[in-house]
Amino acid sequence: QVQLVESGGGLVQAGGSLRLSCAASGRTFSNYAMGWFRQAPGKEWEFVAAISWSGAYTRYADSVKGRFTISRDNAKNTVYLQMNSLKPEDTAVYYCAADTYGRIRQRVGVGPSEYDYWGQGTQVTVSS
Repeated sequence: QVQLVESGGGLVQAGGSLRLSCAASGRTFSNYAMGWFRQAPGKEWEFVAAISWSGAYTRYADSVKGRFTISRDNAKNTVYLQMNSLKPEDTAVYYCAADTYGRIRQRVGVGPSEYDYWGQGTQVTVSS
């Protein structure tokens, strides 16, 4: 069982920055690929960013490329999402997800079905 706890969400003005954190339980965090997804009210789930088990590979949605950065600290069992130049359309609940087969399958997934554990989410609101 893996537990994921997100933090760092809040209210920010357009153009501002936030850093989300996701702390994971478990002794094999370094084997997991990790991802961030978001869901705005009335909208579909949207992939935001993902990082490989080693941190060597990252993937981003086109909508956040150049503004968001995903990173991880395997010693702290934590993955981060640095969000800069925030826009009102970034407003959503942000979810952290773990793919516990990430290292075994050598993948960095962009689809929700590729992740088997999810956090409870943290609200990010960007005002115009």
